[in-house]
Amino acid sequence: MLAIVFLVGLASYIFQLRDGLIITDMDDYVSWGIYISNFVFFVAVSLVGSLISAILKLSNAKWSIPLTRVAEVIAVSCIMFAGLIIIVDMGRPDRIHYLFIHGRLQSPIVWDVIVVSTYLVISILLLYIPLLPDLAILRDKVTDIPKWQHKIYSFLSLGWVGSPKQLNIMHKSVKGLAIVIIPIAFGIHTVTSWLFSTTLRGGWNSTNIGPYFVAGAFMVGAAAVIAVMYVLRRNYKLENYFTDELFDKMGRLLVFLSFVYLYFNINEYLTPAFKMMGGERDLLRSLFIGEFAPMFWSTQIIGMVIPIIVLLFKKGRRPLPMFIIALVVIVGAWFKRYLIVIPTLFFPYLPAVEQYGLPTAIEYYPTFEEWSITIGSLAGALLVITFLFRYIPLIGIWEMAEYQGIVENGEIPTKDAAD
Repeated sequence: MLAIVFLVGLASYIFQLRDGLIITDMDDYVSWGIYISNFVFFVAVSLVGSLISAILKLSNAKWSIPLTRVAEVIAVSCIMFAGLIIIVDMGRPDRIHYLFIHGRLQSPIVWDVIVVSTYLVISILLLYIPLLPDLAILRDKVTDIPKWQHKIYSFLSLGWVGSPKQLNIMHKSVKGLAIVIIPIAFGIHTVTSWLFSTTLRGGWNSTNIGPYFVAGAFMVGAAAVIAVMYVLRRNYKLENYFTDELFDKMGRLLVFLSFVYLYFNINEYLTPAFKMMGGERDLLRSLFIGEFAPMFWSTQIIGMVIPIIVLLFKKGRRPLPMFIIALVVIVGAWFKRYLIVIPTLFFPYLPAVEQYGLPTAIEYYPTFEEWSITIGSLAGALLVITFLFRYIPLIGIWEMAEYQGIVENGEIPTKDAAD
């Protein structure tokens, strides 16, 4: 099903390549449509890799060990499609190499390309290096798999034997990557926010926008991990690893992150709403009481306030309610990115509309092709996650074995221990 949705989106992109961006409803005013909303969403979810794999790991939160692999896979798949959706947004993707040949460091777009590429590389390494002992276990202990699969495990395990030297290199590499990825993770979403804030437009002209983006990213990233681990728990019978206690801890973390994001939301809207100056005034009216009000208040109340209230209670932090709340947060987060990008473009500071006698109302309704490409990219990210979890261990075998005291120092366990 995911593949079908992805292929429909791919077909629409082929039509866009053939006919150009004219098949979208974007124009000179609304030049960033739902493609950019989707890009910001993907970047936000990808930050969960640094939250779980780095911040919690370095803070010695052992309870997060079962979630590490899940978070890393989500991070890699989302940052891959964040890069791809930017290419989709380009009218001439065949000229993308100009960015590297003629890019100027004064441009925030170049900054974004640098941090996205760096974050992708580090995320892949942070997923792959701790995977080496597990790939060796699959290579040596699992026999009921096709030959081609065994050859892939043999190739990807890079001759891992679990020697003290290999273990030392792996532990140092993982710790170094975990340290490095934290500023890169903060940087990627901060730089993404700068793409907006360095443009003189109401709603984006804010010094608060960097931490506002980062706080929202951690919130939706935590929700994504909760949703995925619930599906894995149900389908693979992993109740012994994705325990009720683990859901409770993730619920507490999500509540904390939601409160932080709520603070930045209040800060983001309160000061311009108090002054109601210029272009900000018309934008805020459209969000609070105008055409975008239903979406705006739904994302704030249903997507943030209600989850906070539900998760404050212990019964709300049980697996099924957590799963439902996580889905609500994820959907609300996507529409939140829509509200960040689209309404602002309806209210340019320069009065060009009146000056040149153009229609006084700026409208934007994403076309079928835009929606199919956007939904296809979301399906593509889920397809990557599904594919990876089909062929690699969902939970780090050697990490859990060390945590449970089955082995020490990353030694490859026996078949019984591995089971």
